[in-house]
Amino acid sequence: MSDGTAALHKPVEPRESTVIRFAGDSGDGMQLTGTHFTNESAVAGNDLGTLPDFPAEIRAPAGSLAGVSAFQLNFSSNQVFTPGDDLDALVAMNPAALRVNVEDLKPNGLLIVDVDTFNEQNLKKAEYAANPLTDGSLSAYEVISISLTKLTTNALKDLGLPARTVSRCRNFGALGLTSWLYHRPIEPTITWLTDRFKKHPELAEANIRALKAGYNYGETTELFCASYEVGPAKIAPGTYRNVTGNSATALGLLAASQKAGLPLFLGSYPITPASDLLHEIAGFKNFGAYAMQAEDEIAAICAAIGAAYTGAIGVTSSSGPGIALKTEAIGLAINAELPLVVVNSQRGGPSTGLPTKTEQSDLYQAVYGRNADAPIPVVAASTPSDCFDVAIEAVRIAVRHMTPVMLLTDGYLANAAQPWRIPDMKDYAPIEANVAPVPSADLDGSPVDGPPR
Repeated sequence: MSDGTAALHKPVEPRESTVIRFAGDSGDGMQLTGTHFTNESAVAGNDLGTLPDFPAEIRAPAGSLAGVSAFQLNFSSNQVFTPGDDLDALVAMNPAALRVNVEDLKPNGLLIVDVDTFNEQNLKKAEYAANPLTDGSLSAYEVISISLTKLTTNALKDLGLPARTVSRCRNFGALGLTSWLYHRPIEPTITWLTDRFKKHPELAEANIRALKAGYNYGETTELFCASYEVGPAKIAPGTYRNVTGNSATALGLLAASQKAGLPLFLGSYPITPASDLLHEIAGFKNFGAYAMQAEDEIAAICAAIGAAYTGAIGVTSSSGPGIALKTEAIGLAINAELPLVVVNSQRGGPSTGLPTKTEQSDLYQAVYGRNADAPIPVVAASTPSDCFDVAIEAVRIAVRHMTPVMLLTDGYLANAAQPWRIPDMKDYAPIEANVAPVPSADLDGSPVDGPPR
């Protein structure tokens, strides 16, 4: 300072781990906010686990309880196995987000809310009889009420953007605030925004301003008595990348294809939460992988069976309702003794169920859900990164024993992210493919085109 006295700094409290959840309306960008907070935590060296939570309803009314979307992250200086249970911190962008998620917050946990959204209309949509910020019902928590909407509007007021566009930048204001609070580096987010909106620099500028406004607000406001620091985790040296269960499964299937020396074919019909596996495999044509989006579940598995019959590794993916439709075709593959991997990304509820919710309730369906005497091996992944190894093992069993194999993941594993050390594939044994040799000529001496190798 100019008078020679030392500047006052807020104390920094060390934390071994923190579980934080960002919650808001489906249009508030909570998944994007959580994803970038995750990336910042990975750059900071933490081990982590995430849990995106999407509403199961289609186009739920804005501000309603049914339309709440959330993203949870557990980041730690120790090894992480789950996205956490009780929350250390909750960021609620509106009253509905608060009502749906506040019961998961620990006593004395940190609750950050956008006070600008707590108007009569939104409180009514969230089924609050009174404003919880003023009626004493949140006394068990450390409540930080911030005019986040106003903060964002003031930061962007000279850009001349539509009010709706300005409002949609609130999530980066929340990201900047929490990045300061937990000492997260915001440079990776700024780089992403610059690249993402290269053709629309005004949008990049708007979001970067909102990010910095939130960060600087945390630094200058007296609302926080301290900030928190979670040190880097002690992890094995190597090259790491972020993977979800679906991306790790896709990479595992591709690696198994290379180890077996056989082409990979995925026949699939889009279904939450398995659809991303189809998207991932479709991007690996340069490795001899083929992906087909079929017109229905039955066509998808029958196409995979056909590919297996020609000598490829046949794979089909779905969730519980789709597996029910594939049952008869799985029996065909058993009877024909064909290698087939059936990926079941389990979701909540019977019948069509709850597409965006996770559940591990399809075990009996996987083990016994076929007519007649039709047993198959069933393997299950334990973490998002474990999906890589389990996918390789599923292919190994399928081609060694010429049988369909059921690979169980679930909605959490499919969408959750985790740091994954890229392995040395020399450490994985080759996969012996029991494929008949290609005949050079038919019985009458005429040339024969064999199966693709």
